[in-house]
Amino acid sequence: MEGIGFLFIAYWIAAVIIFLVGLIKLIIAVSNSQPVKSGLTLMIVAIIMVVIGAGACAMMLSGINTR
Repeated sequence: MEGIGFLFIAYWIAAVIIFLVGLIKLIIAVSNSQPVKSGLTLMIVAIIMVVIGAGACAMMLSGINTR
């Protein structure tokens, strides 16, 4: 169970880091009047990761058997 706990923590940290990098890129692009596509893409990926991660955590915590 320790390996899974580490993976969960690493997953959530990765999602937060991706979101923050996207937010920083977005702010820099807006202030320099450049395209914001890369920053928005990173933020969307991070939000999708949060939704998937929250669903997986909820499924594991509720004890739903998928088999």
